[in-house]
Amino acid sequence: MAVFNNAARRKPGFRLAVAAFVCAIVVIILGAFTRLVDAGLGCPDWPGCYGHLLWPTQDHHIARAAELFPDAPVEHDKTWPEMVHRYFAGALGLLIAALAYRAWTKREMRDYPFRLPVLLLFLVVWQALFGMWTVTLKLWPQVVTIHLLGGMTILSLLWLLVTRLADLRPQFEPQVYRRVQGLKPWLIVAILLVALQVVLGGWTTSNYAAFACPDFPTCHGHWLPPMDMANGFDIFQTIGPNYLGGQLENDARVAIHFSHRIGALVVAAAVVLLALRALVAGDRPTAVLAWVVLGALALQIALGISNVLFQVPLALAVAHNAGAGLLLVTLVSLASRVWLSTPATTA
Repeated sequence: MAVFNNAARRKPGFRLAVAAFVCAIVVIILGAFTRLVDAGLGCPDWPGCYGHLLWPTQDHHIARAAELFPDAPVEHDKTWPEMVHRYFAGALGLLIAALAYRAWTKREMRDYPFRLPVLLLFLVVWQALFGMWTVTLKLWPQVVTIHLLGGMTILSLLWLLVTRLADLRPQFEPQVYRRVQGLKPWLIVAILLVALQVVLGGWTTSNYAAFACPDFPTCHGHWLPPMDMANGFDIFQTIGPNYLGGQLENDARVAIHFSHRIGALVVAAAVVLLALRALVAGDRPTAVLAWVVLGALALQIALGISNVLFQVPLALAVAHNAGAGLLLVTLVSLASRVWLSTPATTA
């Protein structure tokens, strides 16, 4: 099964969209790395770093930074991940702006996606603001979680734009077409549940709850451990101190971690049911995509379990974040094939 049509059928801006999608992958991975090495506050100001375009390296610059930010000493192992992430995020913003401009120039072109690039531009501006607030509000969990969800949303929509610009429009026989169209409600539910699981994952990492349950499948030896749901999911908490390291008691963190595990079970059930229906739809490329979705799900579950068993090593934790994006992208691929399909016409 070819991933895209031949180059002659692709719409203008296809390569630019692919470049933006690849850049978004890098930003997602760098963002996870920055967060997991506790470098989210590696630069206490924004958009620069201690007043520098990059970060202070010379002794007199470091001394000046200590004067300006006495509560945030320079740590080189944390400044560079933060600034590298910011520059790649800035590059992504420019690519999306270019896509929006291209869409504006082609707005009269038939079937050219116009609203999607404009939506992406709107989202990336807000994503930049949440990146700033992540620093200025000192890793407030609500902001960190929304920032992660925003990154995953942009990644998914960029892939959707790639498929739209590839001009993929499969045709099915009427009976197969009806079965394929029947996948729509299942896809909506699956994508919404994965998005909710991303939110739970963001809430888990922003509250440093990944270590709350050190065993699997039980948690502290219990199938239903003692939990503090009220404090664990107090999303209306006011902006407080520096949240680096988290502020919650262990029972509240257990509630977050355990909820994320339950969420994984619900997502797995929904995605498996969707894939089973896609496998029997009667279309081979749709079935191949269903197997790809199942593979992404299996990989993500394996990474989640491995993170618990091996106490969240950096490489596995970053891969788990990337795996969430991969699962979303595979679902978007299947959804794009379903929504862009048409019934075959008979001569």
